[in-house]
Amino acid sequence: MFEMKTMKNLFVKFLAFAVTGLVPVPEPGRAQTTDAVAATNYAAAVQPALQLPSVFGDNMVLQQKQPVPIWGWCQPGIAVTVKFSGQVQHAKTGTDGRWQVKLTALTASSRPADLVIEAGETRTLTNILVGEVWLCSGQSNMEKPIGKQPGQRPCFNYEQELAAADFPEIRLFKVHTALAAVPQKDVNKPSGWQLCSSNSLEAIKFSAAGYFFGREIHDQLKVPVGLVESSWGGTRIEPWTPAAGFEMEPSLKGLAKPLSASSKLSNTNPMAIYNAMIAPLVHFAMRGVLWYQGESNCMGDQPDGAIYTEKMKALIGSWRQLWGEGSFPFYYVQIAPFDYFTGKTRRVPYADALPEFWEAQTHALSIPNTGMIVTTDLADDVKDIHPRNKQEVGRRLALLALGKTYGHKDVICEGPMFKKMKVRGSDAVLSFDDTTGGLVSKDGQPLNWFTIAGADKKFVPAGAMVTNGTVVVFSPDVAKPVAVRFAWSEIAQPDLYNGAGLPAVPFRTDRFDLMKQTALPPDRQN
Repeated sequence: MFEMKTMKNLFVKFLAFAVTGLVPVPEPGRAQTTDAVAATNYAAAVQPALQLPSVFGDNMVLQQKQPVPIWGWCQPGIAVTVKFSGQVQHAKTGTDGRWQVKLTALTASSRPADLVIEAGETRTLTNILVGEVWLCSGQSNMEKPIGKQPGQRPCFNYEQELAAADFPEIRLFKVHTALAAVPQKDVNKPSGWQLCSSNSLEAIKFSAAGYFFGREIHDQLKVPVGLVESSWGGTRIEPWTPAAGFEMEPSLKGLAKPLSASSKLSNTNPMAIYNAMIAPLVHFAMRGVLWYQGESNCMGDQPDGAIYTEKMKALIGSWRQLWGEGSFPFYYVQIAPFDYFTGKTRRVPYADALPEFWEAQTHALSIPNTGMIVTTDLADDVKDIHPRNKQEVGRRLALLALGKTYGHKDVICEGPMFKKMKVRGSDAVLSFDDTTGGLVSKDGQPLNWFTIAGADKKFVPAGAMVTNGTVVVFSPDVAKPVAVRFAWSEIAQPDLYNGAGLPAVPFRTDRFDLMKQTALPPDRQN
């Protein structure tokens, strides 16, 4: 039995957890502190008869065509019955008060239904649909809403877009920003599921990229869509990653150090955002993840281009492991052109920081069941880190989902990707994958943003033209080319596309050590 002083301390801690709704739960394979375990046990002993995580609520969308876990907490040893869509599932709470059932695969339905949970009392969740559920996460470009936001310009045609946004079969759930030293069992300040409308989109400032994705999926699949947004502007990838992710990658294991509950946390602490904003969602059945993040990892004295691929592996691998749904789709956005180096405020130490980062994002495509959209053509102002055309971001992400996840054979979802280079005299001949409809110059002008180098490794601006399904690159200054680079500049907005209107992925054919120049190279000064 606890001493009275200890009991009082734990009761105070429990009250703090209860007020915020953030009771710590252990991450698989990691132990809690003694106080956290004791506080959790004490909470289990006094908690109400039935609690549900906030992601389960009225108006939600449940994922179709796969098992759907439903869980919550009540007093230990209580029998629990869950009823939905003709199914009846049973469970019994464990010693920690937690219970879980799994609904068998559901069929998409736009007919509102009730989910009934009986556990000493009865809780009924109403107006529930069944369809496709996606998690939308990342930093400010995922967080950016359609309308006005302090310090940002609104999306293009935002007034018209909001006026036309009444889609009652699209449901929105937004996670508020929070930090935690250990994984939490519920999100902070939940606002519940909202029916999509101009009012709800504005009221909760829901992700524009997420909404435009969901609108396209809803239109194409004709099923309800649930969108869960968990994003935070200005954040790096490390705080979104659990300890399990860092432990997967040898070079990152040092980041898996436990956080101290007694220390003040910031949104730069590894694991701190995951613990508060992702952990409470783990196991909620979904189709996949949309990820728009990277600007913060590209900036700083030591940009992450050399190691961001490993950090993506850690994030994706650990989220998939903890969700337990297998290798769910993970589609992400290659960040847009921006004057990190050439702007009035120098945000990176060398000119190639963003191209190097783009390369790391491209290399992350080696992770199974991933996809990346290119946005080199979507930066309406390279001095604005928040491109306004989120309609096209959402549409291109939807193309990935339709083509790769939903099996729409007629959907072209990726732009040209460099395949190989052959040298023919003074020409470098490049071939590409994903060239449906042919290789084209979108604006009808000569291809731009190509550079070429000989054995001296000095890159100079190059001419380029489409010939017989390839791109031929040349320069009178390079008699024997050994390498070509494309869009290898932070402000590159090239015109090489495929016939489906999707831009080519930036690349380099060489593996030269990158020059960490602190001055702009000659070929970038025009």
